[in-house]
Amino acid sequence: MSSVEPTPQAPKSIQELKELLCDDTKVKVAVDGVLRGKYMSKDKFLSAVEGDGFGFCSVIFGWDIHDTVYTRELLISNKDNGYRDIIAKVDLSSYRRITWEYNVPFFLVSFLDPDTKEPICACPRGTLAKAIKLADKYDWKCLAGVEYEYFQFREDPRSVADKKFHQLEALTPGMHGYSMLRTQLNQDYFNDIFDEAKRFHIEIEGHHTETGPGVYETALAYTSALRMADNAILFKYLVKSLGMQKGVLPSFMAKPWGNLPGCSGHVHVSLKTKDGKNLFAVKESELKNGREDAQYGDTKWLSKEGEWFLAGILDGLEDIVPLLVPTINGYKRLVGGEAFWAPNAVTWGYDSRAASIRLITPPSCPPSATRMEVRVPGADMNPYLALSAIFLLGFRGIEKQLSIPVPPVKDLMNDKSKVIKLATGLDKATALFMREGSVAREVFGDEFVDHYGGTREHEVNLWNQAVTSWEVERYLELV
Repeated sequence: MSSVEPTPQAPKSIQELKELLCDDTKVKVAVDGVLRGKYMSKDKFLSAVEGDGFGFCSVIFGWDIHDTVYTRELLISNKDNGYRDIIAKVDLSSYRRITWEYNVPFFLVSFLDPDTKEPICACPRGTLAKAIKLADKYDWKCLAGVEYEYFQFREDPRSVADKKFHQLEALTPGMHGYSMLRTQLNQDYFNDIFDEAKRFHIEIEGHHTETGPGVYETALAYTSALRMADNAILFKYLVKSLGMQKGVLPSFMAKPWGNLPGCSGHVHVSLKTKDGKNLFAVKESELKNGREDAQYGDTKWLSKEGEWFLAGILDGLEDIVPLLVPTINGYKRLVGGEAFWAPNAVTWGYDSRAASIRLITPPSCPPSATRMEVRVPGADMNPYLALSAIFLLGFRGIEKQLSIPVPPVKDLMNDKSKVIKLATGLDKATALFMREGSVAREVFGDEFVDHYGGTREHEVNLWNQAVTSWEVERYLELV
């Protein structure tokens, strides 16, 4: 069973590709993460597809989102190897056209080592592809959905720089979740997001205002996991592009304001069997009373495999937090996050938005829709890495037939001494992630952990050197 779901009209051969591009002169390609890319001439692009790919500077794995080389040089891109080229492999199944950019054809790429021709350890898209291949041996298909919350500002990149990122104007004032009125303001922009996403082959399930000044929430329709991650990363690109055209600056920062709710990036996951059934759903014979051997009452409508999968996530959650919360700012959303439904502990519960893992089973949904919602990530997460972590932990739980390590959240609230808190900062989260014998090292391998952990150490180092406006306001005069 294939784990990759192609977009509509994706070419299946070089001949089909040439026919699709017959009237084009150029093609746009991009890599995941913060979505870097470039135009290529059609001839150069076709040559790359027909060959082994094309060379792309490895420095994209050697610098941060502001093009600063990492504090500690990492394995893939460094001075010793001259920031050499690595091989970019075009994925034809990712074909789209950027309708708001002269209808240019667009493809995503993944990266291979030029010597071994194997996927490099740090490529987020390749990491997810490897993770979901583990399901192929059981003929399972990994499915996922992503929900984003994001602020909008009546600003542009120059205006926020001129204002030094202070006193930014929200797109609309006030707290108006699910508002029918606030969508009448800026309605062209609000509707263009939905309509252009559909044209860009990103299906949207729900789109509405969320609590907070200028906040939207968009739920992307459930699909195969790799296609979902593509859709999620490209949805950010789409919204930011449309915002530029409308004088709006959308932000997927996890916690722009200290006194307001943050922006989540909730992830829903499930597995489908070869015959199309939901692996997490109970058997037909168990539909009336639930599963008799369930570990908890909250899991009686969840299959045994689903219970093991849930146990795997909970067992390894502490060790993979940097993959769900990758930025310094993301932890501001989690600290004290209970007030804003941003869980910050190893918790789970049936249909509980107070838990880190929300179990969605009958009777709140039909058996076919049984799934888990991981509520720890913020909108700043990398969807490829977040999904990789969730599925790898879940598979580990199934393979080891793990027991759920903590009772449901409603029972934990009666004895908070048993609550296992997640790291409250990127420094502590990264130390747990990188420590010898961590679950992250077990499921991802040392190469990936050392590389990604090094990038997070860099982020912590920059934060430790920074002097914030809060510090100046608090200490300048009175200490």
